[in-house]
Amino acid sequence: MLTTEQIIAAHKANVETLFGLTNKAFEGVEKLVELNLQVAKTALSEVAESTHAALSVKDAQELLALQSALLQPSAEKAASYSRHLYDIASSTNAEVAKVAEAQLADIQAKFSAVVENAAKNAPAGTENAVALVKSAVAAANNAFETVQKAAKQATEVAEANFEAATNSAVKATQTATRASKRAAA
Repeated sequence: MLTTEQIIAAHKANVETLFGLTNKAFEGVEKLVELNLQVAKTALSEVAESTHAALSVKDAQELLALQSALLQPSAEKAASYSRHLYDIASSTNAEVAKVAEAQLADIQAKFSAVVENAAKNAPAGTENAVALVKSAVAAANNAFETVQKAAKQATEVAEANFEAATNSAVKATQTATRASKRAAA
């Protein structure tokens, strides 16, 4: 039976967890805003430089060279921005997952304690039923751990695929830019 103090302590812990998660979410939003401000400032200064360079072009060949010179950094910057966005989302998600795992571990431990307590106080002749319940709890815990491991592996694979796709896109842009420069020359 839960006491009033235990219920109050549980609610207090839940409120603290909620505020902790809210703070982590705000930290992620702050990082995102900071990244977007940095990108906007950089883009504004680059547009000014590009405009000045475009206004000083004397012929079509110079314009083609300028255009291809501007293309490569843009693709690399877009890939970098995507990486930063992914890192922010990934780190925020990892913090939330860590808290969720801790909460689930706590719940599992408490549930196991309840099952153990019930097993100790079970009437004689119910040993088989108690063993069955313990086995079911252990199987559920093992299944949950397996799902958790599979989810972590899937996340790692997704991260590796994202990185590979980003690198391929940047390399393709670099190759196209070099080919464009050679054709212009």
